[in-house]
Amino acid sequence: MTARVSKLPSGLTIVTDRMPHLKTASLGIWAGAGSRHEDTDEHGISHLLEHMAFKGTRRRSARAMVEEIEAVGGDLNASTGVEATGYYARVLGADVPLALDILTDILTEPTFDPQELAREQGVIVQEIGASNDTPEDVVFDLFQARAFPEQSIGRPILGTANSVRSFTPERLRSYLGKHYRAPRMIVAAAGDIDHDAIVADVEKRLAAIPAVAGAPAQSARYAGGLELGTRKLEQAHVVLGLQGCSYLAPGFYALQVFTNVLGGGSSSRLFQEVREKRGLCYSIYAYHQSFFDTGIFGVYAGTDPADTRDLMAVVVDELAGAAATANEAEIGRAKALMKVGLLGMLESSSARADQLGRQILAYGRPIPLEELVARIDAVTLADVRAAGGALIASGRPTFAGLGPRAGLESAARIAESLQRRAA
Repeated sequence: MTARVSKLPSGLTIVTDRMPHLKTASLGIWAGAGSRHEDTDEHGISHLLEHMAFKGTRRRSARAMVEEIEAVGGDLNASTGVEATGYYARVLGADVPLALDILTDILTEPTFDPQELAREQGVIVQEIGASNDTPEDVVFDLFQARAFPEQSIGRPILGTANSVRSFTPERLRSYLGKHYRAPRMIVAAAGDIDHDAIVADVEKRLAAIPAVAGAPAQSARYAGGLELGTRKLEQAHVVLGLQGCSYLAPGFYALQVFTNVLGGGSSSRLFQEVREKRGLCYSIYAYHQSFFDTGIFGVYAGTDPADTRDLMAVVVDELAGAAATANEAEIGRAKALMKVGLLGMLESSSARADQLGRQILAYGRPIPLEELVARIDAVTLADVRAAGGALIASGRPTFAGLGPRAGLESAARIAESLQRRAA
C-alpha cells in the first residue's frame, strides 16, 4: 500500500491510501486543535465544538444529517484529543462524495443553534458526571493535573459543568475561526477511494478555510508531585509517572519499547510480578503518551487498599530494575507486539485513515510501514536501558491516588523514593 499526498495552496493536506481488497472507505478531517489549545476561559470548548458540529448546518438539521448517512449504511463519529480533533465517516466506496459533503458541511456551515447548544451542554454535563463517577477517569485527571499544573495540557478534555455551560454560539464560532486553519488541517481517507476525486472535492468544498496558521499551543512545563483524592471505594486506584518524551525526540522508539517491556502485555514485568506472582491487582499496565514538545509516562493499577503500599513498592522496584536489567528476550517480545499493532492498522480502513491523519499532523508526512518497522527493529538493548535510565532521571515523579487515604499516603512516600534511584 502506498499513501498519496497532495497539498492545496491554502496549506491543507490530503492524504489517502487505496486498499483494493476493500469495498468500504473511511475518511476524516483532522484539525490540529485540541484541549491544550484552549485559553483558561475556554476549558472544554474543543470537545463541545466537536459535539456541536453534528447538531445542524445551514443545509441539514441534526436529524437529516444522520438519516442521510445511515440511508447509505454509513456512520459518523468524532473525537477530541489533547492536540487534535477528528471528524470521520465510514461508507461504501461509492458514497465517499456524500460523506465528504457532510464532513465539510459541518465544519464550514454549522449553525450552532442556541436550543441545540443548550441540549448538548446538558449532554456533556452528564458525560462529565459519568466520568466523575468512574475512579479510573478521576485518578488520571488527578495525575495529569499534577504533572502539568495550571496548564491546558493538564486539564480534563471534557471541561467542567460550569465552563461547558458558559459557552455561547459566538464563542464557538470564534474558537472555530481561530484554530481551524488550513495549514493545520488534514483530510485523510483509506479503503475504496479515488485520491484525485477527493482532492478536487476538498479543494472546492474547503476553499473558504483560512490559509493562515492558527495560534500555537502553550509550551508544556512538567512539574511532578503528589495528588491524593480521598474517596470511599472498594479499590485504591494509583498512577505513578514521570516526564516522557516528544514523538519527535530521538529516543521515542526506545522509550516505547521500554514501556512495553515494563507493562505492555501479559508477559511484561509488571503483569507477571504484580498480578501473576503476587496477586496484588487485577489490572496493571504502563503507557507512554507523547505530544509535540513533551510526553508523560505512567503506570496504572487498581488494588485492595490494604495492598497499596506493597504494590507500589513492587512497581518502583520493577521500574528501576527494567532500566538496569532489561534483556534481549523481553525486547524481542515488546518489538513483536508493537509491530503487530502497526500491521493490524492495515486491516481496517478506519485505523489506516486515522494513522495517516495523525502522522501528517505530527511529522508532516505519512511514515511508510517499512520505515516504522525499521525504526522499531533498530532499537537495541543499550537503547532501551538508556531510555529507562533517562526516564527515571527526568525529574520528580508524579503520583496520583484515589481511595482510602491511609494506604495512599504510604504508597506516595514509596513513589517519591523513585527519584533517589536516579541519584
